[in-house]
Amino acid sequence: MLHERHQIHFVALAGVQLPRPMRTIAFLIIIMSTAVAVFLSVTPWVQTSPGVGSVTALNPDDLAQEINAFVTGRIQKWYIRDGDHVKVNDPIAKIVDNDPQLIERLQAERRQVRAQLSAAEAVAATARIDAERTEELFSEELAARRDYEQAKIKLQERLAAVAEAAAKLTRADVNLSRQSVQIVRAPRDGIILRVNAGDTSTFVSVGDSIATFVPDNVERVAEMFIDGRDVSLVRKGDKVRLQFEGWPVVQFSGWPSVAIGTFGGIVVAVDPSAQTNGRFRVLVKENPNDLNPWPDNDYVRFGSKVRGWIQLEKVIVGYELWRLFNNFPPDFRTRVDGSEQ
Repeated sequence: MLHERHQIHFVALAGVQLPRPMRTIAFLIIIMSTAVAVFLSVTPWVQTSPGVGSVTALNPDDLAQEINAFVTGRIQKWYIRDGDHVKVNDPIAKIVDNDPQLIERLQAERRQVRAQLSAAEAVAATARIDAERTEELFSEELAARRDYEQAKIKLQERLAAVAEAAAKLTRADVNLSRQSVQIVRAPRDGIILRVNAGDTSTFVSVGDSIATFVPDNVERVAEMFIDGRDVSLVRKGDKVRLQFEGWPVVQFSGWPSVAIGTFGGIVVAVDPSAQTNGRFRVLVKENPNDLNPWPDNDYVRFGSKVRGWIQLEKVIVGYELWRLFNNFPPDFRTRVDGSEQ
């Protein structure tokens, strides 16, 4: 009776029917919400620490380096120009002294010093014989002690003269050797990046840079900078996916297996202190086990920009979204012994 009484009072409400499209939309919303919940709770996601940087060299000897003048003088001839490829010991430039007769004068000076050394050695040899004879006479009590001591002193003076002449000869050899090396040569195979010393009338001093040189066959690395929030989780040997500047790419940081156009890398070093901008430097080398080797030097050159994603832990998508919304760091990974880092 009570139910019938309520139906009498809500006749209009009882006559209202839910439209079929609305019921369809409500059903779709329920299905989509359920699908999203299942997707967030079961779909795996690889946590990453992003960073940007540039391509550089791992070995300092492989970086761009300056070719310096070994002697002071005027550049007489250039053998190269910007962009030329050179082999080891190929001539770079010829430097001559302002005095065209300098080499001949240095050679004459060396001959004089050599003659002085020969004379000093001959005198020292005679003094040694006199000292030995005087020592024998003194031991037989046929010579005075004073004569014996004077002979020893004279021998030491002659030996000092020999040493002084030998030092002069060494200095003469060094000067002659420096001035003789007037052709600057390439230290190894590479490319002349630019010429720094001007035309053939330019005067240079010892140590002046005359050209900038980039070696061949160097080991490239990606120098990336990451946020301090993630640096405690990055370890040597972690895998990285890299995107090089100018290279087409479709990137999914959480699903590296479906990314297209990225290249594999391995973390080789993490700086213990931050840069002036508060970020930490990470060096990444090429992963030899990756299916796609890095592009060659014609496409990825030194100094070109690179973006990378250091792969950390594997979690579900829902947790990763919650972490990002709350600005939390990724999960602390567990060591072999089970202790947290």
